Amino acid sequence: MILFTDVTKTYDNGTKALSNVNFFVEQGEFVFIIGASGAGKSTITKLILREEMPSSGSITINTTDITQIPNKELPYYRRTVGVVFQDFRLLSNKSVFDNVAFALQVTGASSREIRRKVPEVLSIVGLTHKAKVRADELSGGEKQRVALARAIINNPPVLLADEPTGNLDPVNAAEIMKILNLINKSGTTILIVTHASEIVDKMRRRVIEIDRGVIVRDQKFGAYSA
Repeated sequence: MILFTDVTKTYDNGTKALSNVNFFVEQGEFVFIIGASGAGKSTITKLILREEMPSSGSITINTTDITQIPNKELPYYRRTVGVVFQDFRLLSNKSVFDNVAFALQVTGASSREIRRKVPEVLSIVGLTHKAKVRADELSGGEKQRVALARAIINNPPVLLADEPTGNLDPVNAAEIMKILNLINKSGTTILIVTHASEIVDKMRRRVIEIDRGVIVRDQKFGAYSA
C-alpha cells in the first residue's frame, strides 16, 4: 500500500519538484507513473525509498509513515520495497546465483535458506540454467531478469521499477513485463516509472500522469496519452 498525502518537495535552489501530490495505491495494484523528463517522477521514487524527504505532507508505505522512520531503521524499511533500475546495478564479477543471494545475505539469511530461495526466484524469472554464469556474460534482458529476481527474493509487498525496459529491445521488454505481471498476480504491488508508451498502451493498467510536479491524470485503465 502506498499513500501520498499533500506531498510537496522543494529543493534548496527553489525548484518545486512536487506540489500537493495526493494518490493512493492499494495492495496488489499495478500502476504506471508517466510524465515528461523533469515532471517529478524520479522525485516520487526517491521519496518512496526515503532517499529524500518531502518538504511537507506524509508518505505511508505498508501502514508506516516513512517520514517518521529514524535513519537507523531505514535499512529494515527498504527491505520491504523491492527496486529494479534501468541500469541493472549487478555485481558484474559475480554469478547470477551470487547476485541474487547477496540480497538475502545482507538480511542475515542462513546458507540453507539461500540455497532454497534463490533457485525458486530464478525459476520465476526463467534463469535456472544461468545460475552459475557471471553477470557480465549475460544479455541485457537476462541482466534485468537477475535484477528482478534480486528485487523479489525477500518477498517485498511493494516492487518499484524505474524504467525497467529502458535499455531493452521490444522482445526482451515484453518478457520483463510478463514477469512483472506474474509477480503482481502473486499479490505484490507494482509501481513502474516509464516512458515506454507502447507498453503502457498494451497493458492498460492504472496510469498516474505527472506534469511539472502536479498529478494531471489518474486513470484506472489508462493509455500513455489521454
